[in-house]
Amino acid sequence: MNQVLIALLYSLSGFLMKLSDDEYDEKSNKLSSIILGIICGIIIAFLASNNIDASYIFIGILVGTALSFKIDGIHHIVTFLVFLLLYLVWGVFNPNGSILTDLSLITLLICIISAFIDEIGNDNKSIYNKSKFLKFFFDYRFTMKLAILFLAILGYYQSITGFSLPFVDFF
Repeated sequence: MNQVLIALLYSLSGFLMKLSDDEYDEKSNKLSSIILGIICGIIIAFLASNNIDASYIFIGILVGTALSFKIDGIHHIVTFLVFLLLYLVWGVFNPNGSILTDLSLITLLICIISAFIDEIGNDNKSIYNKSKFLKFFFDYRFTMKLAILFLAILGYYQSITGFSLPFVDFF
């Protein structure tokens, strides 16, 4: 898939999820938040079923968010269900083979745990009160960003040296 298209779809999915959250949380507009969530779910399912890195990231976010009990509105539930349904159809029953069979459990766990830590830290007053750095760090959910950066650096290092770890995929 074209790298520019992937970058645009990643950006659009994040924008739509944030807009969906704002519609639900700040404007109490459930219909708009659900519609935006459906579009977001379609985009992330398309990305995840066509790009293994997107699979790690979006499955990590969805599972980490669910484990932290931050799926807290109908718009989140609808987005999750749309993603799950389309990902199963497009990703599992893909004529080129199921993308799920290519996933590394260790890499997926790194993404899930980092997303979970981000969700636990985000909007957590006891953590925010400890320092301005932690507030900034968790407001912008840097744990997963750093985990992905680490996997990407290792992936680049692997492409140069051939370095690898058993059962771990790098980006």
